Amino acid sequence: MGGTRFVGKPLVARLQAQGHALTLFTRGFLAAPDGVEHLIGDRTTSEGMNSLHGRSFDVIVDSSGRKLEDTQQLITHTGAPNHRFVYVSSAGVYAASEQWPLDEESSIDPASRHLGKAQTESWLSQQGIPFTSFRPTYIYGPGNYNPIERWFFDRIVHDRPIPIPGDGTTITQLGHVVDLAEAMTRSLEVETATNRIYNCSGKLGITFKGLISSAARACGRDPQSVELCSFDISALDPKARKAFPLRLSHFFTDITRVQRELAWQPRFDLETGLMDSYSNDYLIKPTAEPDFSGDKALIGV
Repeated sequence: MGGTRFVGKPLVARLQAQGHALTLFTRGFLAAPDGVEHLIGDRTTSEGMNSLHGRSFDVIVDSSGRKLEDTQQLITHTGAPNHRFVYVSSAGVYAASEQWPLDEESSIDPASRHLGKAQTESWLSQQGIPFTSFRPTYIYGPGNYNPIERWFFDRIVHDRPIPIPGDGTTITQLGHVVDLAEAMTRSLEVETATNRIYNCSGKLGITFKGLISSAARACGRDPQSVELCSFDISALDPKARKAFPLRLSHFFTDITRVQRELAWQPRFDLETGLMDSYSNDYLIKPTAEPDFSGDKALIGV
């Protein structure tokens, strides 16, 4: 489900290299790579998924499901996979905490905008459908359609002051898209991964100040030359991601389980990952007209 954008691209490449026969189901906006079956439809309606009806698969990988109904409707058409249902969930399901990092047993936030993903995990378990779910924090890397690293690159490249929450010591965590794809692929070969949920991100958390310094170096700039302008977060939703692209509160997870059970280690640290994103995405397709209007509400310029 998906496969032609961001997470799907490195995942499809790995599965093809391993010799799997692949079927992609997408809205058809982007072409599928050679050698895969490409079904086009709209998963938001039952009729839009008719091309999947009656088909059965050994593995279903779902990188686009957001609500429980998305998965239920899919399984209605295909039945449960013979081997595994691999699901891209989100660490955004976790509730705020005073203890960090968050592990897979941390409390779920019933008001989370990602609650449907946690409900999907529970439903798969209740139905006895063998699944593996991954809960990344912020995914970044070439092809990212979410304004994460690009938000910082835009301001650094255009010599804009960068809004920074408070004193910049809030800790966040990013994980490279290629590392996530590798973990998802490895999970198919590991029986222990059946009916397991994994946090999957970079090894370390990083402060907002550290993130901006790494982004500056990725752009070939001296971090000392980047102007940081602090803004007050007291009146803002700590989970807001509008004017500033990341949560305004600590947000990082423990990835011990995925490292141990899948014998997996992220290949990218944040420094090399941001350089990859800048060189292999941003430089190739820089933002045509960056929108800095949100900065005014934060720092007045």
